[in-house]
Amino acid sequence: MDKLPAALCSEKEVWAKYGIASDTISIFRKADLHQEHLKVSEAKKIDTDGLTRFFTLNNIQYVTEYNQATAVGLFQSAVKTHVLLVAKTGSSDSDPLQQLFRDLAPKYAGKMLFVLVNGKEKSNARVLEYFGLKSRDLPRIGIYDGASDEKWLMPKGKITSERMQSFCDSFLDGELQKQKEDTTAEDKTEL
Repeated sequence: MDKLPAALCSEKEVWAKYGIASDTISIFRKADLHQEHLKVSEAKKIDTDGLTRFFTLNNIQYVTEYNQATAVGLFQSAVKTHVLLVAKTGSSDSDPLQQLFRDLAPKYAGKMLFVLVNGKEKSNARVLEYFGLKSRDLPRIGIYDGASDEKWLMPKGKITSERMQSFCDSFLDGELQKQKEDTTAEDKTEL
């Protein structure tokens, strides 16, 4: 696990500000502006493995690498819109794309979660399948809206910061959803 900034606080006024009434281990996530609390008095046993699990399940970064452990936190987040970079991590073209992705993510904190999916991992095959992608199609940018269980892929082409931002803004402005509705309506009328 990467390093996590930590602090110890015994000030009751600070506890009150964050709704904490007793000894608690808390995570304050910047990416989705969520707080997760583990009350020490309610925990059966606090050990290294338990704390590591708590931090791993709830550690949503500006960019979170998708895996079985982080999937739990991603899908439990109040932020239901995920922007995915599906790439073959470790390949020569992947590193610059990941940096573009990381640079853009803070702009959408609290609105969208940015998720890096390693397309080379067999355990991520279902993500590729869900988006209708094959390994040869990578890298691609997609949006998953958990509220509607719908998905969008950014049109093929060079992945740039400007194109990613435009794609994200189109979703937030409702344009992608409208395009999908228009396409669905056309499909239904063409018998």
